[in-house]
Amino acid sequence: MIRVKEAIVVEGKYDKIKLSSLVEGVIIEVGGFGLFKDREKLEYLRALAKARGLIVLTDSDGAGFLIRSKLSSCIPPQQLKHAYIPDILGKERRKAAPSKEGKLGVEGMELSVLRQALERAGATIQDGGAPPPQREPLTKGDFYELGLTGRPDSAARRQALQKRLGLPERLSANGLLQALNALYGREEFLALELWKEEE
Repeated sequence: MIRVKEAIVVEGKYDKIKLSSLVEGVIIEVGGFGLFKDREKLEYLRALAKARGLIVLTDSDGAGFLIRSKLSSCIPPQQLKHAYIPDILGKERRKAAPSKEGKLGVEGMELSVLRQALERAGATIQDGGAPPPQREPLTKGDFYELGLTGRPDSAARRQALQKRLGLPERLSANGLLQALNALYGREEFLALELWKEEE
């Protein structure tokens, strides 16, 4: 496993599953072309890019390049890195037939190939020696104490918080926790007092 500072953007859930066996960090799936109509997800990606940088790791087919292009048009270039996988013909094990272009996607790549792609893109890999100093993360216990879980109105409180932060409204409680830890440290988030009910 390697620790990557930047958030990594992939197309779908199988790409995320594959990458999760290599990378410890924030991996966001955009749901393919669903990204084009999802303003909330784009806002979330902009916030992540500003806070920690983004690496785009999409398939090397036409669809992957359209998604790459969309993100390049929405996010400042200094906050965005591009990781490219090689063109390898074949099909993923779970699929009955190869893709339209007959190329393997991210989910079909060997982990060593994915690591090389991230390194070539300039990913900030933090896997040697002592781990870098990190902000203390928010925990599920914090969520409970703040009323964001475990209470009858917790879902509504989380939705209000997500709206205030411009985060996607469909985030689960765990997804919201991951998003907040990617954007803020515990101390910074608590100081903002954004979870409190507006008067």
